[in-house]
Amino acid sequence: MLTEHISPRFVDLDSWSTSDMIQALYDGQLVACAAVRPALPAINAAVDDAVMALKRGGRLVYVGAGTSGRIAIQDGAELRPTYDWPSDRIVFVMAGGMQALVESVEGAEDNEAKGVEAIAQANVDQNDVVIAVAASGTTPFTVGALRSAGARGALCIAVANNRGAPLFELARHRILIETGTEVLAGSTRLQAGTAQKIVLNLFSTAVMVKLGRVYRGLMVSMRASNAKLLRRAEIIVSQIVGCDEDDAATFVQRAEGDVKIAVLLGLGWEKTDAIESLLKHEGNLRSVIDELAHDRT
Repeated sequence: MLTEHISPRFVDLDSWSTSDMIQALYDGQLVACAAVRPALPAINAAVDDAVMALKRGGRLVYVGAGTSGRIAIQDGAELRPTYDWPSDRIVFVMAGGMQALVESVEGAEDNEAKGVEAIAQANVDQNDVVIAVAASGTTPFTVGALRSAGARGALCIAVANNRGAPLFELARHRILIETGTEVLAGSTRLQAGTAQKIVLNLFSTAVMVKLGRVYRGLMVSMRASNAKLLRRAEIIVSQIVGCDEDDAATFVQRAEGDVKIAVLLGLGWEKTDAIESLLKHEGNLRSVIDELAHDRT
């Protein structure tokens, strides 16, 4: 596994100047970014399949251990505030439980049976999308979880940084990001972790866009649940409707913080009609507005 190899280039790293060390670490981050490009076709395919599964009512299930698990869960945790993704349609399967997010749970990642058990407890089924992340691609907990998810008919996606990883054998979609040796041998929170985060950013953002939770590059599914988001919602409504921000604030208030409904109120809809039309179009604001434009022609 290249992620565990010692690179001759960095054997004297601890004797380097701060500037040389920082430059090497920075260069490693550029390597991570470049490593994602060859994986774009695999990410594309995974997104398209995931969207179909989620349209059937499936859930997003993030699986991992240690650093990889924390990165995976961070991605999933952002989906509710950013896209109002339902909390009951996201599952976190972390070796050692959620406690392992903030402290190491020794030996948790080595237990394959615990991975199988966690998938069973989550009642994963054929409509679910399971994203398993492991730098080595060999982590027993993650391998066990993905094997179990596949046996249950779930759409399985594997993200790993080593070619030939056992995790890939269990997945329909194999996202390989070959980041190579780390500046610190085996410290996969560096290059490998950065590449994983990029992949997950691309995947989850594209999925949410395809599910109609973005309109004209704006986060229209966001819920205005605090002062910062309320201000952002008002700006979004103002930009789409073409009204001043005071009027936008009124629409957001009438819509109880729902940006899509606020936009339609700003376009002259009654609230009940706005809700009904959004339900008809599965929450896709573009589809609602396009239908309105078509009806007017």
